[in-house]
Amino acid sequence: MLSTIDLSLKLDKEEYDRELLKYQVAIYLLGYQVYLQQRPVAIVFEGWDAAGKGGAIRRLTEKLDPRGFVVYPIAAPKGDDATHHYLWRFWRRLPEAGQIAIYDRSWYGRVMVERIEGFCAEDEWKRAYREINYFERQLVDFGTIIFKFWIHIGKDEQLNRFEARHSDEKRSWKLTDEDWRNREKWPQYEEAVNDLLLKTSTLYAPWTVIEGNDKLYARIKILRTVVEKLSEELKYDPFKSDLYLGSKKDKEKRKKKKGNDE
Repeated sequence: MLSTIDLSLKLDKEEYDRELLKYQVAIYLLGYQVYLQQRPVAIVFEGWDAAGKGGAIRRLTEKLDPRGFVVYPIAAPKGDDATHHYLWRFWRRLPEAGQIAIYDRSWYGRVMVERIEGFCAEDEWKRAYREINYFERQLVDFGTIIFKFWIHIGKDEQLNRFEARHSDEKRSWKLTDEDWRNREKWPQYEEAVNDLLLKTSTLYAPWTVIEGNDKLYARIKILRTVVEKLSEELKYDPFKSDLYLGSKKDKEKRKKKKGNDE
């Protein structure tokens, strides 16, 4: 499945800047609708190491009201989380009504890292596909709007990003020995990802695969996907909002005035 993804897709900087502002304003308006309509929203980010999950989350939340969302960085379970069923810690971190919860990695660790590294028995991770589908079915039945993003990059692109991080003092902390070990197991992880996409992409909670070699393209596709689905679920078109149209007119006036001044 991953082998069919076109990683050559790109977006130029001028179009990126234009589309970024457009969709960020729309997400701000939709975030307010989420609150007004009291709908919980869960946004899952998965992907290869250095795929750009953090950058995408930053652009997604940049103009959201900080009271309306929470970001959960998910790592190995500790304390009480480690003594319960693997889904228990996610039940505790579900979005409240009217809130957006964003997961930087998620319950899908059960069928990826825990499967590959042997942190759970084979029958446990095989059973997890059914458990996860049922878990998400319950969330949707409750009214939760679910997004699931897999950000896909090529192995060569990952190496380029690893090396760039290693040589950058400000970002070198993001590169760990575990990242290099995971890279050595690329074929095993690729098989696991193909399995999870096949077995857990459902009509009520489908996966969206993001072509991530070009970060600009990836970010805009993610924002556009969120805007389109929230607009449909909330029955609200942000592009017809007076606030959106007003901000667009103001931008055009500023652009026209700048041209006249020159």
